[in-house]
Amino acid sequence: MTEPAAEFAFIARHFRPLAGPAALGLSDDAAVFLPPAGRELVVCADAMVSGVHFLPTDPPDTVARKLLRVNLSDLAAMGAEPLGYLMTVSVPPDLPPDWFEGFGAGLAIDQAGFGLSLLGGDTTSTAGPLVLSLTIIGHVAPGTALRRNGARAGDGVWVTGTIGDGALGLACLTGGLTDRTGHLAGRYRLPQPRLGLKLAGVVHAAIDVSDGLVQDLGHLCRESGLAARIEAALVPASDAARLAGPDWLERRLTGGDDYELLLAVPPVAEAALLAAARATGIPVTRIGVFEAGPHAVHVLAPDGADLVFDRPGWSHFPDRPR
Repeated sequence: MTEPAAEFAFIARHFRPLAGPAALGLSDDAAVFLPPAGRELVVCADAMVSGVHFLPTDPPDTVARKLLRVNLSDLAAMGAEPLGYLMTVSVPPDLPPDWFEGFGAGLAIDQAGFGLSLLGGDTTSTAGPLVLSLTIIGHVAPGTALRRNGARAGDGVWVTGTIGDGALGLACLTGGLTDRTGHLAGRYRLPQPRLGLKLAGVVHAAIDVSDGLVQDLGHLCRESGLAARIEAALVPASDAARLAGPDWLERRLTGGDDYELLLAVPPVAEAALLAAARATGIPVTRIGVFEAGPHAVHVLAPDGADLVFDRPGWSHFPDRPR
């Protein structure tokens, strides 16, 4: 039996330069590494499919960086620090041969920026669209990983950064909205994982906003057995999002692709949260409160009326029961 030389050459060319020592030169079927002493491992996985999570025309370097960053965002929501990652690529036959040149260059940029390296993975072919899957490994101090089920009645609902830029950026790239500055498209293509916030002992629960603010807040409510009430006017918006006008409010609150953090913060810890935010330069905003009651998210208009949206956020199975 002969070795599949083309596949090994592909791996050596595009991925071996990204591998750290634990990857063993990508010549074995597993990585070997020693976790930091006294730390617990945190493992997350996310996949991206061409035409679903990114546009087929998106530059390959930004696709790579988004793939890594959405997984880093999951680590940030757990209060974890990154160690390394595994990656699987399923490549269609019509992908240009040089596409992975840009893809690898993008990964190299963010590996250096976020301090991690490739540990291994798998390469396959597919008759369908390009599929990219990444499993990221991080670590936390024992017992400090943030969960979705810890919110308590009276906790404030806080968010990092601004909400809605990713969803509006996709609208700009697909012709539904004008983005004169390029800010919104940039936020869609290159989300900013909110790593580095010292949240242990400050935050009762956390999640990253990937599928829409309202829907992801609903996940915190369901897991914690609470309701939440937020004010639409308090949800932070970038200057570019404000220019889109009030007609885009629903898309901002339900469209997803923000990768900001949504936090349950007790009033006594607000000063600590603000201090952590100042230390990292990550803005945080209080937009509402968790309340006792059946899990539900109430979004209030400036006049106090409940806003009702067609759907709370993105779902891969919109026609299936939840």
